[in-house]
Amino acid sequence: MTSPALFLPLAEHFAAESARIERQFDADGDGRGVASARARLVDYIIVSLFHALFSPDLNGPKDFCLVALGGYGRSELFPHSDIDLLILTRSGRAEGALRERIATLARTLWDLRLRVSHSTRPLSECSELHRQNLEFNVALLDCRYLAGDRGLFERLRGEAVPHMVARDRDDLVRNLADLTEERHAKHGHTVFHLEPNIKDSPGGLRDFHVARWLTLIAEIETQGRLVSIEEVWPSSVRAAGERAFDFLAALRCFLHYRYERDDNLLTYEYQDEAAGRGIGVEYGHRLAAVDWMCTYFRHARVIAQLAERFLDEVAPARSSLYVVFKQWRSRLSGPDFTVARERIYPRHPAAAAGTALVMDLFEMVARHGLGLSREAEHWVEEVLAPARVREFTGLWPVLSRILMLPHAVQALRAMHRLGVLTALLPELRAIDCLVVRDFFHRYTVDEHSLMAIQNLQDLRAAKGQASQGTWREVWAGRLAEILAEVERPDLLFFSLLLHDIGKGMPVPDHITGSLEAAEKVAKRLKLDAPEREAIRFLVANHLEMSMTLQRRDIFDPETIRAFAEKIGAVERLKLLTLFTYADVKAVNPEALTPWKAEMMWRLYIAASNYLTRSLDDERVYVAQAQPAKAEQVLSLLGPSARREEFHEFLEGFPKRYLETHTAEEIAVHYAMGQQLASRPVQVSLRPRERSFELTVLTTDRPFLFASITGTLAAWGMNILKADAFSNRAGTVLDTFRFADLHRTLELNPPEVDRFKENLADVLAGKLSVAALMEGHVSHSTLARPKITIPTQVLFDDVSSSHSTLLELITQDRPGLLYQVSSVLAESGCNIEVALIDTEGQKVIDVFYLTHNRAKLDGTRQTLIREAVLKSLENHPPPGGTASARA
Repeated sequence: MTSPALFLPLAEHFAAESARIERQFDADGDGRGVASARARLVDYIIVSLFHALFSPDLNGPKDFCLVALGGYGRSELFPHSDIDLLILTRSGRAEGALRERIATLARTLWDLRLRVSHSTRPLSECSELHRQNLEFNVALLDCRYLAGDRGLFERLRGEAVPHMVARDRDDLVRNLADLTEERHAKHGHTVFHLEPNIKDSPGGLRDFHVARWLTLIAEIETQGRLVSIEEVWPSSVRAAGERAFDFLAALRCFLHYRYERDDNLLTYEYQDEAAGRGIGVEYGHRLAAVDWMCTYFRHARVIAQLAERFLDEVAPARSSLYVVFKQWRSRLSGPDFTVARERIYPRHPAAAAGTALVMDLFEMVARHGLGLSREAEHWVEEVLAPARVREFTGLWPVLSRILMLPHAVQALRAMHRLGVLTALLPELRAIDCLVVRDFFHRYTVDEHSLMAIQNLQDLRAAKGQASQGTWREVWAGRLAEILAEVERPDLLFFSLLLHDIGKGMPVPDHITGSLEAAEKVAKRLKLDAPEREAIRFLVANHLEMSMTLQRRDIFDPETIRAFAEKIGAVERLKLLTLFTYADVKAVNPEALTPWKAEMMWRLYIAASNYLTRSLDDERVYVAQAQPAKAEQVLSLLGPSARREEFHEFLEGFPKRYLETHTAEEIAVHYAMGQQLASRPVQVSLRPRERSFELTVLTTDRPFLFASITGTLAAWGMNILKADAFSNRAGTVLDTFRFADLHRTLELNPPEVDRFKENLADVLAGKLSVAALMEGHVSHSTLARPKITIPTQVLFDDVSSSHSTLLELITQDRPGLLYQVSSVLAESGCNIEVALIDTEGQKVIDVFYLTHNRAKLDGTRQTLIREAVLKSLENHPPPGGTASARA
């Protein structure tokens, strides 16, 4: 036991100095100063005990010394941090007399309320890899001499540790990488927690140390000795890292003093207090907690990137196959960028590059999942000089492509970190690192949006799991199938990026602010009217599904009717369901409960059934009600438009027509209708992303729908979607989305006019479909199906008040829609509404049919079913034969 004569003075000195250090922190907020002062204080205590217990000579006894490890070895001893102490001997265990003194040393330190973790080891053990305790090997990287045989310590630092690292480097690095991965996984792999652990969360102090340890390991490998970080890290990296460390050091001291223990959780309460004192920023000056947390997140982001960079650069190859893979990836190099070690390097100087090339860089990241080299990051920063930011206009096409690619979120995060995203979309600055405290969201607003996009990207890996696995996997599988059906997922992802911008704007309702921002973005990026309408719908209604689940009885048919009518179209319902899933799941890991997931799915199914089965029941009757969209269209048409004629055009169209078309599109349709007197067939064709959209407006006639589909088949086009509408006056408006598989129209512009002339001639009776198809040999490149989809022909007399529904599910094949619509026309049926959809190679077509303005009787249904099946049997899908069932 330590004598009172020694213990009491040390206890008094320790208490007085600890109080002084805390007062000094209260005065200046210097966390690094506290950590260094506490390390010196503990040094004094340990050296004093060494003199009393082991030797009056600091360098004796021979073959024995005390070594500080870990944070204590770095002289970073925070107010309640553990003290790692190594008792080092030359060989074997300490002799009996030394063992008792070592025990006395440890007891005294504990009596002084110092949390000491000590171990006694011979020098030989310090050169070995301790697989059950690799933390000890890592701690040796920060060894520091305290007292005893200095020559023994120099052998530890100069021989044993470098020898251990050189021999077992891969195991050490792999362990650091695995531990970092496990730690990050516990914190959701994100820096942007609203109440982060400033030591263990991504971007915390532990990540800073990981970057430091990896550097030391790499330098031992190349130089054969331990070095200081100042000798290795580039000045820019070191400066940013040190600023971030200083901030976190001050914050950790603050938390330790407030908690009175080693607790590093930054709660809302302590955020307010730390911000009020300007901890880590401008000490003594009050800041708003929201602004102060933005500073925290920016520093944490720097550290997280630092750790990620060194993990990637130093990590050992996992296998020979991995080495081959990385070498293969270098083939991705091109004229503008080269690829080495999974990172992209620019070939052109920043002065010769423009913003378009910057976007090409991030498209490469999104396509291949590559990282950016330091050179690439500096290159981006140079291109982003303030004088050049104005060049970020009209880049929607490349941003759209990035959003569609498999590693889109990786690219978006890099763009956000380097300021490209806010240069392209300045509105996002309002939510950069923004904290909104609602005790439900766990992440910053910008991180929430990126996580929502990631949630949808992750669904692509879940496709095919709809009937197996956990409830999360099953539900993800269902949604993956819906995502595969969506025409423009890029608009869905982009809407998620914009939907919460209003939370950073001085508006009472964040949706209003987000809509304002979205409108500005859409205008600046030159999105077309349908794209703007899709984004506007999702941003405006992104809470609608959640509120319906929370506030309405979804088993009440009236709830379903009201919800479905507000959504208005199946495609919109799919988008909103996916949006709601991604949004809820990004709130916090527990937000998407099994109950909520199941209720969301039930609401989707019920609304989808309502929209599909009730398409022709509600039509536009202008005399009874003036649709709001009608007034929007009239404002676009200008004062010369005659209101009565426009109302006559709208009269009798299904309400769904108004819901699925923008005011601009309806204005175009009306203008086409005005030309029918001089040209009885109006045709519009416009290119879309990876497809074409055909609009035909004419008066109703037999075989109309079949004639259009036949023309498309003759030209080798693959129909993806189709809608058929008619008004009270007998005007038919049919729209088709089709894929030009052989790029006939794209590569031969004169063929566009010939295609439109062919179609007009067929509909005018000047050219028969048979003549157009004569000599035509199918050159469809539809892939041989991997699975067989049984043909189903189903009739429904219940869902519509005046039509019989025919639902056809079958394998896609060339000319399919022409075959079916020809059978229907030959059977004397009128197609009131047609819903044509293709999911991969699975076709789901629904026709609302009448015969002499009435539903189909049973005999006619049987005849039609037999005729459809016979037609499909005579024209089987590629590589197979059709199979059928009722």
